[in-house]
Amino acid sequence: MDTIAILIPCYNEEKTIGKVISDWKQSIPEAVIYVYNNNSTDDTEKIAKANGAIVRNEYQQGKGNVIRRMFREIDAECYIMVDGDDTYPAEFGRQMADEILNENVDMVVGDRLSSTYFEENKRPFHNFGNSIVRGSINSLFHTNIRDIMTGYRAFSYLFVKSFPVMSKGFEIETEMTIHAVHHNMSISNIVIDYRDRPEGSMSKLNTYSDGVKVLKTIVKLYKNFKPMSFFSALSSALLVFSAILFIPILYKFFRIGAVPNFPTLIVSGFIALTAIIAFFAGMILSTLVEKERREYEFRLQEICEWKKRLK
Repeated sequence: MDTIAILIPCYNEEKTIGKVISDWKQSIPEAVIYVYNNNSTDDTEKIAKANGAIVRNEYQQGKGNVIRRMFREIDAECYIMVDGDDTYPAEFGRQMADEILNENVDMVVGDRLSSTYFEENKRPFHNFGNSIVRGSINSLFHTNIRDIMTGYRAFSYLFVKSFPVMSKGFEIETEMTIHAVHHNMSISNIVIDYRDRPEGSMSKLNTYSDGVKVLKTIVKLYKNFKPMSFFSALSSALLVFSAILFIPILYKFFRIGAVPNFPTLIVSGFIALTAIIAFFAGMILSTLVEKERREYEFRLQEICEWKKRLK
């Protein structure tokens, strides 16, 4: 088992990967550096090998797929995940590793948004999207994570081996954050400097399509992890809609003693029935989620035993 493993997912990062590896060797000399090449068509793999990294390949395209492979294959007491585009300075790595190794933190978040991100980043929609995602998750899950979508993080062995990676692409950071919050894992925020990509290096994140995927992931995970809140909100909305249809009919009934729009009354009744069903669905799913959380705690105990055997 490695003490500290540096995880670098890469897709066409030949302009920066050599410098990234060199910086991490200087910052944490004892760390083992893993570069996972994700179907790069340039010299990323060749340059990474030349600079002394352990290079492996993941042939399913997408950052989430790469992270899944990394988490399955690598055993370490501390994992530091960083992008290969040279936007995250390696000098913060030691502080992040210390939090994992000495403070029993499960996930350390490298917070760009509290430092230089909005000045360095030249893509205004990315700035807006990061703010929206941060506000949504902190509000829905009652937490205070300062940077939801940062690719600069450190993890404990317990987090890595208990995290079921479901995302295929750039939604992975959002999924990590919600997973840690939902399961009451220890989370720390460390403010880091951020620098924009060097000239000639292109971002792989599509502002619109990946943004929509992230928002869909938030809604899906909110439904999965907080079904009572989700279905209660849905039930309330349906009841309001049903009432909007029903109240005019009731008013006319008291005025003229008849129901002039009987089909509307039927629709209103079915909507109200759907609202009731949604509410009870939320109650049932909430009970299942609580059961899953108890089972998850037992799985954590098993993972701790595995870790002892690996040492």
